[in-house]
Amino acid sequence: MYKKGHMVNTRVRDRQFEVDSVAGSMIEPNQQRRRLLTAAGAGGLLALSGLQRVRAQNHRNYGIEGQSAPEIRLDYWIDKNGDATEFSVMENRGKWVFLKCFQNWCPGCHASGFPALQQFSEVFHDHPQVAIAGIQTVFEGFGSNTKADVRKLQKRYDLPVTMGHDPGNRDDPQGDHRSQTMKLYRTGGTPWLIVIDPAGTVVYNHFNVNVTKLIEHIQADLA
Repeated sequence: MYKKGHMVNTRVRDRQFEVDSVAGSMIEPNQQRRRLLTAAGAGGLLALSGLQRVRAQNHRNYGIEGQSAPEIRLDYWIDKNGDATEFSVMENRGKWVFLKCFQNWCPGCHASGFPALQQFSEVFHDHPQVAIAGIQTVFEGFGSNTKADVRKLQKRYDLPVTMGHDPGNRDDPQGDHRSQTMKLYRTGGTPWLIVIDPAGTVVYNHFNVNVTKLIEHIQADLA
């Protein structure tokens, strides 16, 4: 299960990305076809060559790296001005898509998630070949992670990007409160980053990333 406030101090270093994880779940290694780079705390993160794809596991695998990115259908999307809008993963096929998942009460989101979204947005928010969205993917603290908080956070961090609210299922009889985005992309908590390449393939799906190196990678691809 997801544990509010649990932090995993795990760092992956290689030629492209350095990953700092602030997680809502324990992390364990999955060694199939992956090269162990480093391990710390409760487990390790593993990477593939090229654009790094890091998968976390806690008795099941997280992430859908290498798979086609599914559509996300939400009732609440706002543009950079806070006005109602739409966002479609499918309609952004042909672009790099950067999806940052968060919750208002998540300490790691404020410590690293929103700063990462700010940094990426400053470079790419008006680039015609890049689409960016922040999504509040609620699975806990329903009274503290509300639709109204999405706009407050957008203004607080001065984010010129589309943002959405995925409310989760507070009353699920089986106790699975995860939002639809979490289920579709098999995310492991918040903050969480999903990167989709122009072919529509999920190429990164994990807690966090070195944004500077990610920016450099995408800039090189778009050059």
